[in-house]
Amino acid sequence: MKHEVYKNLTIADDLSIFEFFSIGPKGVILKRILFMTTEYPDTVNLAFGDIDKNGEINDFVISNNGDRDKILATVCHVIGLYLKKYPNRQVYFKGSTAERTRLYRIIINNNIKWFNLQYNILIEQEFDFVPFQPNISTIGFLIKKKII
Repeated sequence: MKHEVYKNLTIADDLSIFEFFSIGPKGVILKRILFMTTEYPDTVNLAFGDIDKNGEINDFVISNNGDRDKILATVCHVIGLYLKKYPNRQVYFKGSTAERTRLYRIIINNNIKWFNLQYNILIEQEFDFVPFQPNISTIGFLIKKKII
């Protein structure tokens, strides 16, 4: 990716939880990335957001802390760490809103050469997954590490 990442990550032993702090004009905000099992074998769901006062992920809040690109680059970095440890798994994710899903599509498209070197990226359509294409709306994304 083209952007700097947050390096001070707190990581669970099984890599199911990653936490880091967003640092910007709005202060220091705790972020969490969570990989959760799904009903599909070898597919995990990625959840991401700010940690609220109850210790739960809030994926609807807009932090506006001036570090969006660094945060999203950190999420991509974490997906890479996770898939390095679990190369036979695939990661599913989507935005909590249509706007966020569109933002994720733009980020992938802007870094498509980097992604294509390492991953197979599919987009979720109404009834199926198809290879990633820019400018095609999607419900969600599925990323799998390329085995070379």
